[in-house]
Amino acid sequence: MEKRKGLVKYLWQVTSAHTISFFIAGIIAMAFFDYREWWSSEYISAFYRDIESPIVVLGSFLQIFRGIIVALILLPLRKTFFEEKFGLLKLALIVFGFSIVSTYGAVISSFDGLIYLKVPFVYHIKGIPEGLIWLSLFIGILFISIKYSHKRIVTILSIIIVALIAFMSLVGFFGAMGYLQV
Repeated sequence: MEKRKGLVKYLWQVTSAHTISFFIAGIIAMAFFDYREWWSSEYISAFYRDIESPIVVLGSFLQIFRGIIVALILLPLRKTFFEEKFGLLKLALIVFGFSIVSTYGAVISSFDGLIYLKVPFVYHIKGIPEGLIWLSLFIGILFISIKYSHKRIVTILSIIIVALIAFMSLVGFFGAMGYLQV
C-alpha cells in the first residue's frame, strides 16, 4: 500500500509540476513575447492553429494528460532524478537536450529546425525563452514538491492550482466554441 501511495504521489508531482509550469510559461510568453502577433506571421501561421482556436484554448487542460505521460516516461528513472544528489539537475539537462535542443522532428527553436525549416533564424531564437522558462519552472516546482512532500499544504495548493487551470481552460474552450458568452 505504501508503494502505491508513493507512485500516486510521484505521478501527481510530475503531472502538477508540468501543468503549472506549462501554464505559467504560456502566460509569460503571451504577455512578454507577443505571441498573438508572432503566431499570425506568415511563417508561424502555416504551422500553428489560431491562438483563439478552441483546441488551443483547451491546451492548458490537456497538459494534465501530457504531464501523466511525462511521469510515466520518467518512471523507470524516478530514483535517479528524485533521490540522487543533483537528480533534478540531471533531469533538467536531459529534458533540455531532448525537448528543446534535439527534438525528434524539425520544429521551430530546435537544432533540426534551424537546418531543415525555411523559417528565419529570429523565429527560432524567439521560441527558446518560453522553453527555458517552462523547464526552469518545471524543475523548480518539482524541487519544492519533493523537498516539502511531507507538507500537506504543498499538495493541496498544487491540486487547487491545477483545478483552476483546468477550469479556466475549459471555460475558455466552451467560450471559443460559442457555448458561453465570455
